Amino acid sequence: VQLQASGGGLVQTGGSLRLACAISGRSVSMYSLGWFRQAPGKEREFVATIMWDGGRTSYADSAKGRFTISRVNAKNSVYLQMNSLQPEDTADYYCALAKNPFGGSIYHTLGSQYAYWGQGTQVTLSS
Repeated sequence: VQLQASGGGLVQTGGSLRLACAISGRSVSMYSLGWFRQAPGKEREFVATIMWDGGRTSYADSAKGRFTISRVNAKNSVYLQMNSLQPEDTADYYCALAKNPFGGSIYHTLGSQYAYWGQGTQVTLSS
């Protein structure tokens, strides 16, 4: 299983970026998908997750109202639309595929709930 994240770059404060993650080697249709980020000198933190059916999502407080996670199962892909970006959003962003299928009503907000990770895509904010 491989995850390939893309879409990062240098953006001005207040700008937008759309991250994409393409998954190969497994159909993602039964699995939750998530985005995490790690800023320089800080631990990795949860950003957003979307359940297997695409109908339920959960966000970190820092992402609520600004970021939107979505998925297209037919393309085996997950996306993160980021608006109103701020300097504190500067980080490497990682997509991840859950360990277990479905998961009921449990949102996957912990790194330990994921089995596979992408290589990261860097997002840098300029003032």
